[in-house]
Amino acid sequence: MDLETVMQELEALGKERTKKMYLSNGANEPLFGVATGAMKPIVKKIKINQRLAEELYNTGNYDAMYFAGIIADPKAMTESDFNRWMDGAYFYMLSDYVVAVTLSESDIAETVADKWITSGDELRMSAGWSCYCWLLGNRKDDAFSESKISNMLDLVKSSIHDSPERAKSAMNNFLNTVGISYLPLHEKAVETAKEVGIVEVKRNKKKNSFLNANESIQKEIDRGRIGFKRKHVRC
Repeated sequence: MDLETVMQELEALGKERTKKMYLSNGANEPLFGVATGAMKPIVKKIKINQRLAEELYNTGNYDAMYFAGIIADPKAMTESDFNRWMDGAYFYMLSDYVVAVTLSESDIAETVADKWITSGDELRMSAGWSCYCWLLGNRKDDAFSESKISNMLDLVKSSIHDSPERAKSAMNNFLNTVGISYLPLHEKAVETAKEVGIVEVKRNKKKNSFLNANESIQKEIDRGRIGFKRKHVRC
């Protein structure tokens, strides 16, 4: 399938209601409003195609950019490729759910994410923390340096309340993820979440969100889901 064919198929799957929802979350035109689940039949036809993924991402169309993340070959992408994708990721649904997800399936995930976390750029910080959420929620615990993750918990504790808004949200998710999916530091994550307390995230044109990682982790403890890992990160 070529770029034009995929764009036509995505346009045919667009729904006005979904489009409005994406726009309310920060997406810009152009977009069609395609539900992610509706993309699966096209994914099965294409599977992995990095060249086509690049063409789709470069359209600037939100649905095409999301689809690009699903068919991309993360192991074929370099650090400069991921940085270029981040340059085009203009809101959190792209930074955290397309670029960070794709990065998490690469061999350079931690290297790139570490740089983004310390970049001072809101969406890069958000993507960096989100990448670790995808990593910790999927890879085995022994794939990570316990001391490194412990230091990251300390960084969350000391800086979350003063961080950019989207970074706050991703850092809170990181706390949740360590508490739920990374057993070696489950107890430290719970203690850190208690110390952090409620995190207020300001949102444009919407009510502020109040996040409570301790509460979220406790709910998963009650459900018996501690140690949970995803089989797949991408759709």
